[in-house]
Amino acid sequence: MTFSSITAKVMSMESQEKGRLHPITQVIRAIYPVFAELGFEIADGPELEDEFHNFDALNVPKDHPARDMQDTFWIKDKAERMVLRTHTSSVQIRYMENNKPPIRIVVPGKVFRNEATDSTHEAQFHQLEALYVDKNVTLAHLKGVLETMFKRIFGDDVVIRFRPSFFPFVEPGVEVDMRWKGKWLEMGGAGLVHPNVFKAAGIDPRVYQGFAFGFGLDRVAMLKFGIDDIRSLYNGDLRLINQF
Repeated sequence: MTFSSITAKVMSMESQEKGRLHPITQVIRAIYPVFAELGFEIADGPELEDEFHNFDALNVPKDHPARDMQDTFWIKDKAERMVLRTHTSSVQIRYMENNKPPIRIVVPGKVFRNEATDSTHEAQFHQLEALYVDKNVTLAHLKGVLETMFKRIFGDDVVIRFRPSFFPFVEPGVEVDMRWKGKWLEMGGAGLVHPNVFKAAGIDPRVYQGFAFGFGLDRVAMLKFGIDDIRSLYNGDLRLINQF
């Protein structure tokens, strides 16, 4: 093939309509630079997880409802009890096991819940969690990071508030609400890392503190792009993708 024919082919391809990024991909790409500027790095881990990293190390009691078949996809394994991870928090444990503080990571990824599907719930969805471990970490640091992130995604008018809540892996725990377009919207859970989680990962809680938070990327995409049914993000209908 001659150079001129190659050039003509390339020009022809460039003139064709290009594909579009999935809304969740667009949200992830918008979030990454925010955390990079704050000194965070991206961490990843397995979607098929063992019981220790998914539950035990995160201070989830043996009798916690989240371990029931109604909430968790358990995988039969001769060696050990395995699950399709129910949150990306398991990656935080794996990272702390192999890295010393200070730690700043974000963990995007797919998670799985054994629950009924409707317009706001799916058996699989995407989460993004963050973990910050250092000395003298407070809830003020947590709120500052969350405000920075949500303002970059939704605009400078965003306001963040905390409501007391309970999660086994943080203490104190909070629900994170965002005021946007005149409404308070629940965005996710957060808090200061529980001392038992640090102990399970081999970090001394008397020396280090940390915060962690997690929220659904699907919900962020739905709000940002005006999508009213989470199932449309996964049914493969290109009419949705082509809007963005």
